[in-house]
Amino acid sequence: MDPSLRRLYEDLRSVAVAVVYPPGEDRDLLVEQLQRIGCRIHLCWPFPGHPPAGADVVFFQVSQILQNSSAWCASEVDATLIALSEYETPTTLKLLLKTNAHGVLTRPFRSAGILSTLVLARSAKQFQNRQQNKIAKLEGTIKSRRVIEKAMRVLMDNQHLGERESYEHMRARATKLRVSVAEVAAMILEASEAMEKLGLGGAKPKPPRD
Repeated sequence: MDPSLRRLYEDLRSVAVAVVYPPGEDRDLLVEQLQRIGCRIHLCWPFPGHPPAGADVVFFQVSQILQNSSAWCASEVDATLIALSEYETPTTLKLLLKTNAHGVLTRPFRSAGILSTLVLARSAKQFQNRQQNKIAKLEGTIKSRRVIEKAMRVLMDNQHLGERESYEHMRARATKLRVSVAEVAAMILEASEAMEKLGLGGAKPKPPRD
């Protein structure tokens, strides 16, 4: 067997799968195929208000219960979500879009499509996680930059430093304190706000020229 496929199967054998679906032949078929794959399975019914905790993958029935619930949105859940749809009505499609499920199985369920859906859904979830991490880092960078720019303005106004001098001052302090420039900038802003509250704020007078 190809090494990549072997790793794939080994990964699936460690996956905890929750199946949120009513008892019956359809659920039995799904569970039987997941057992063949080697997944650890937890059955859940009636439909819970929140996705089962501790599951890596959740197969769930698309239900009217989801109509007013944000708890079953892929962006709000750590697990991979795979929707189990009974009908392709406009209402069902609207609910599917709302959940942003990583994969969909439509009745009648067939053994042949479960493994591929599981693999592709987990791949989509991993891609989503990478994108969210990139976005979080970018947002953090933008936030830090704004804090630094505000702190530079404080130093420029109160200490009469130039733009470059303000940044270099913060960078030097960050190196000495072994923290980031953004953390030093936050300290400057906190100190400035405290001084303002005490009535001690305001820019220092410029030094007299010779």
